[in-house]
Amino acid sequence: MGKLTIFIIILFLAALAVFAFFNQGVTVVKIPFGKTYETPTIALVLLSIAVGAFAMLVYFIVRDTKKYLDSWQYQKKQKKEAKVQELYSRALNYLHAYHNKDEAKELLKGVLSEEPGHLDTLLQLGDIAISQEDFQTAREYYQKAWDLNPQSLNAMFAMERLMEKTGRWPDALRYIEEILDKDEGDLSALYKKRDILERLDRWDDLIFVQKAILKNEHTEKDRNRERQNLVGYKYEYGRHSLENGELEKAKKAFRTVLRLEKDFIPAILGLAEVLFREGEAEEAINLLEKSYEQTSSKIVLSRLEDLLINVGEPARLIRIYKNSLSKNPRDTLISFFLGKLYYRLEMVDDAFETLSSIDTGGTAYPELHQLMGNLYMKRNQTDRAVYEFKKAIDINRLTFSMPYNCKNCGYTSFEWSGRCSNCKKWSTFQFNL
Repeated sequence: MGKLTIFIIILFLAALAVFAFFNQGVTVVKIPFGKTYETPTIALVLLSIAVGAFAMLVYFIVRDTKKYLDSWQYQKKQKKEAKVQELYSRALNYLHAYHNKDEAKELLKGVLSEEPGHLDTLLQLGDIAISQEDFQTAREYYQKAWDLNPQSLNAMFAMERLMEKTGRWPDALRYIEEILDKDEGDLSALYKKRDILERLDRWDDLIFVQKAILKNEHTEKDRNRERQNLVGYKYEYGRHSLENGELEKAKKAFRTVLRLEKDFIPAILGLAEVLFREGEAEEAINLLEKSYEQTSSKIVLSRLEDLLINVGEPARLIRIYKNSLSKNPRDTLISFFLGKLYYRLEMVDDAFETLSSIDTGGTAYPELHQLMGNLYMKRNQTDRAVYEFKKAIDINRLTFSMPYNCKNCGYTSFEWSGRCSNCKKWSTFQFNL
């Protein structure tokens, strides 16, 4: 006990003695609704002090006991959280570093035994089940996660992924809609919605989603990319309308695209097709001819060739080819087109003269050699025909269709499309002789 404490106690006892000396009388204490007692004043004071001291003692005991229990529970919770975190970290390490899904799964189940409501663990177990194509188990884990926290965007995305894996696209779209109801600017959800709508061929709705994506993109680079995508999706809406025979919708869509990007080749071809189906063949031809003059696109020229032959105007086409060659005599592709046209028109000598004058630079062009082989066959020069056919890459494919090459990713296709199926870019196909 410190000296200061002893000094304070001595002062208190002295004060109590002085108080007792001057208060030797009796104090009457009446209990409410009870008896009346007479007690020395000093005794009443001492009793009051004792009661107060006891009350303070009880208070401090309760307070310290509560602190001890809170500390004990906190330490226990900390130990449990540390154990859960260790198990979860080890599970992720096995999953991502060692690609050991079985060991990761056991560790994650250990996490759930410690903390059944561990949301991330439930989602990870669901992801593992999906990767093993155990969709029912995945759904059970995802559903538990969602039931624990219906507001969790991660749980909603997980359910959406499951719907995708099982091909239930309308249900996947429903989950995405719920996410967007909570955050209409969530770019991940908007991209998902766009992909789903594209799978469902809902191009009209997709355009509205694309506009929302464009609105919520942050950098100028990303906005420029999405502007290009918006043009492409407007084209897809027109293409889809054309395939369904909705010519007016298709025409409006294609013209909208061309107002945004005048050299968008697929939209030019689409609009020409609409005009041709509406019986406006001359207008379609004029559109293609003008577009070819502006873009020098060989794909536009190829479609122009088909239309002019269809309406019986090959002479006009020959004039277009010759005009092009007069401007660029070394244009191998135009020479090939002209020779191919002569061949289609049974103008064998003109075809032979034109095609044989093409300088290939030592490169073997299958379509050119196939045509030359056929021309030699028509001239009964079998040996030369065989020689040309052998130069072709595929001797069994004796057609005159040239492959298309994507200028963005290099993908090759023997069927034209407004969009490359490999890199998903629009208006990138060009002829590859």
